[in-house]
Amino acid sequence: MSCILHIETSTKACSVALSENGQLIFHKEDLDGPNHAVVCGVFVDEALSFANSHAIPVDAVAVSEGPGSYTGLRIGVSMAKGVCYGRDLPLLSVPTLKLLCVPVLLGKEELPEDALLIPMIDARRMEVYSTVYDRSLHEVRPAGADIVDADTYLPYLEEHPVWFFGNGAEKCKSVIQHKNAHFIDGIIPLAKWMFPLAERSLHLGEKQDVAYFEPFYLKEFVAIKSKNLL
Repeated sequence: MSCILHIETSTKACSVALSENGQLIFHKEDLDGPNHAVVCGVFVDEALSFANSHAIPVDAVAVSEGPGSYTGLRIGVSMAKGVCYGRDLPLLSVPTLKLLCVPVLLGKEELPEDALLIPMIDARRMEVYSTVYDRSLHEVRPAGADIVDADTYLPYLEEHPVWFFGNGAEKCKSVIQHKNAHFIDGIIPLAKWMFPLAERSLHLGEKQDVAYFEPFYLKEFVAIKSKNLL
């Protein structure tokens, strides 16, 4: 097992965490942002100071890869790269949509075996960026752009109970009213939920090139989508 520094800045929340041997040992968050430029560096310094004071060597840095806010992701990835360069550490990336599923799977609500999870990142109007996962976090449908109406997820809702969550889900409640549709409020991506996914990536050797890694900005998705509609 290992110690990983986690950085999450894909939405207005900013959070940093440390995990060791599958356990969370440090976590700081600011939910009143976006204040990433102010607090991200402070949180990272505090996390590294905590590790140093407890003689815990940091083995890798994990960062949320998006989709999400251009400014937030840019700050988080720049910070992660700086630590990787400075300490000669590997860089891991965690998909933000998959990260949103972790607190749902670890939550108090018991999900049926055939449940599907649809995390949503808000884009604009009735647009979201989403993925469809099963309970094992296998992709039933890859990440993509959706214009949400009553029929957008109907093939899944007709066959499975489906849980919607993330900052794009709130606006979908009024249009998705199928009996199999369930909504969970208050699910946001936080660094303290990153470690199960980051540790798996580290174990499998799924490391990013520190020099060339770029996150997936939501603004790029909107631009590409608009171009495709022309």
